[in-house]
Amino acid sequence: MLFQALATAGFDYQRGGKSMTSGFDCSGLVAHVFREAYGVQLPHNAKAQSGYGMPISVTQLEAGDLVFFNTERQPFSHVGIYLGDNRFIHAPKPGAVVRTENMQLSYWRSRYDGARRIID
Repeated sequence: MLFQALATAGFDYQRGGKSMTSGFDCSGLVAHVFREAYGVQLPHNAKAQSGYGMPISVTQLEAGDLVFFNTERQPFSHVGIYLGDNRFIHAPKPGAVVRTENMQLSYWRSRYDGARRIID
């Protein structure tokens, strides 16, 4: 699964994108990775994805968990995949590419909404 996630690094952000051909938005990236790695069908919506799996605390995070953030003044408006060592991969915004970020940066720390474990 981590290989699938890291293979998307560098692809363009595209609103509504859900493939390497079309590019990715945040929830499209997550849906693509889980479909390719596990055959799991997740909705193409960060808020909807936040209802799947099991909620976990930040201290329980493991590689492959989904991490959610409030980036649009709405809870669970952004999602990424936790990689370990306080890093996650996501499709950040128009004009950017899929990339990894450090969750300890103040921007992400102040917007963290929670995490879910989809695959145990």
